[in-house]
Amino acid sequence: MNKVYSIKIAEPDITDLELRYVTEAIKNNELSSMGSFINRFEESFAEFCEVSYATTCMNGTVALHLALIGAGVEPGDEVIVPALTYVSTANSVVHIGAKPVFCDVHPDHWCLDPDEVIKKITPKTKAIIVVHLYGHPADMDPLLRICDERDIVLIEDAAEAHGARYKGKRVGGIAPISTFSFFGNKILTTGEGGMVTCHDEAVRDKINIFKNHGNNPHKRYHHQVIGYNYRMTNLQAAIGVAQVERSQELLAHKSRIAKKYCDGLKNLPLKTQPKMVWAEPVNWLNCIVLGDTSISRGDLQGELKNFGIDTRPFFEPIPMLDIYNDPDSYPVAASLSAKGINLPSSSKLKDEEIDHVISSLQRILN
Repeated sequence: MNKVYSIKIAEPDITDLELRYVTEAIKNNELSSMGSFINRFEESFAEFCEVSYATTCMNGTVALHLALIGAGVEPGDEVIVPALTYVSTANSVVHIGAKPVFCDVHPDHWCLDPDEVIKKITPKTKAIIVVHLYGHPADMDPLLRICDERDIVLIEDAAEAHGARYKGKRVGGIAPISTFSFFGNKILTTGEGGMVTCHDEAVRDKINIFKNHGNNPHKRYHHQVIGYNYRMTNLQAAIGVAQVERSQELLAHKSRIAKKYCDGLKNLPLKTQPKMVWAEPVNWLNCIVLGDTSISRGDLQGELKNFGIDTRPFFEPIPMLDIYNDPDSYPVAASLSAKGINLPSSSKLKDEEIDHVISSLQRILN
């Protein structure tokens, strides 16, 4: 009798260590945003990212909003964002009152194309948000040069790339300001949660004021700006501390899974995720892009579902969404989105489950 599979696209990897730390926080009655695990999480994550400062917040979208505040973006400014990414990258720009300007991605690594970025810059461009899509780093050096030459702030959206490296440097510590998400499907998770990392203490302090109702840290209940309640709870931070302590284990699982997919999916009419010579990706989600085949993306997902395999399509290009409805052309983003599928990628995947995904794809596509 054939085994029945139910393989999820992603799920949290939680152990007794996370439970022990959360229990400790509860026993110490440290449930809200006041507690020892907040500082421990910020300090350990800053060290993980090889950056000077890190500050917690509610989620990745909030982290982007705070990063834009830290970068000095104001209503009426323009911020360049990739056409292919999760919608929160653009939404955060709208939340601050600025205008997202969409830019196509590079066909080789799926992240912002520096040549296309230059075409989008205007006198109103205040910042550029670069996304390390699906765990592969963007080509940062050209973007850093572009920003340095034009006095533009570069922000890394590293929500999908905990632990990835660009030319030996950890993402989240390359640009002046960076952001992370700790949603339940991320490599490191706190269920919900976010982090802003930076090199400038003044930027960190500004973000801390805005995330805490604009309260002056030296004078309680003296609110100097109209801020937000964007704080993370100590319970979430307790999980985060454990996840950082387990980060090498979790990243090793991601590397194992990516290698099995790459080796097993050779000679099929598809492309697996890129790996540029200057990059050490982490494959948050393992991706395939269909090539010359008669089956549609939707039909392939349906066939895989019949084999008990959960998948999801690539992000839809943000400028093509009705809420943005940008008439410009973004051919690379559109092509990738139409043909791309995310495969099961949980760090808890067993080898036999990965083999089942591979053999199912071979059976369907051959």
